[in-house]
Amino acid sequence: MSLTETAVDYEALTAEDLVAQIAQAAEKGSVCLTSSFQTEDMVALHMLRKHIADVPVIFLETGYHFPELIAYRDRLVKEWKLNLVNALPTTTVKEFEGQFGILNIVNPTACCQARKVEPLMRSLEPYDWWFTGLRREQSPTRANLKKVEDHRTPTGKELKKISVLADWDWARVTAYAEREEIPQLELYARGYTSIGCAPCTAIPEVGADARSGRWGGKKLECGIHTFSEKS
Repeated sequence: MSLTETAVDYEALTAEDLVAQIAQAAEKGSVCLTSSFQTEDMVALHMLRKHIADVPVIFLETGYHFPELIAYRDRLVKEWKLNLVNALPTTTVKEFEGQFGILNIVNPTACCQARKVEPLMRSLEPYDWWFTGLRREQSPTRANLKKVEDHRTPTGKELKKISVLADWDWARVTAYAEREEIPQLELYARGYTSIGCAPCTAIPEVGADARSGRWGGKKLECGIHTFSEKS
């Protein structure tokens, strides 16, 4: 079903009301959330778990994450009793680098494709509703983000992508996290504002957009939010 006719109505809903409406309408087992365990994702997950306590949380286990992020993920999985789904590439880091070299340096787009995009697309196949913590404020590539979009994966699987925090700014995200006592990943305190794989993540310059520290400023998206086709 296309959401074109109702997109304006979804845009008018608050994040909490949007989550509630979709959670009530969705069939059991048809909802998932992708999370990099950054604050936006934890806020969106906190809202969603009020309605679907065991919602699958898909994490892209690339093998290149900061140790601090993995420790934070494991802590929250235990404390929140999360239904974690580790989306794994088809090769280990050792196998991958033995075959292609240090691809995150010479061709980061190809690295992201193999270790993020392809595992995600496989993991999304069982679901009809895909929740994210994406926000328009994060970068120019997300400025036109809609709260609800129809997407199609490379296999032709159609699903609805829900970015409940699309119109939130960072201050609103952190205020919610503080109010609900959601612990924050320690890397933020060091100056990181967008946290991906360790080799491709740096602290951005003062005044730059949140994602400018990713991939040495050469690109702003890994591909997981641009590879699926809007339908």
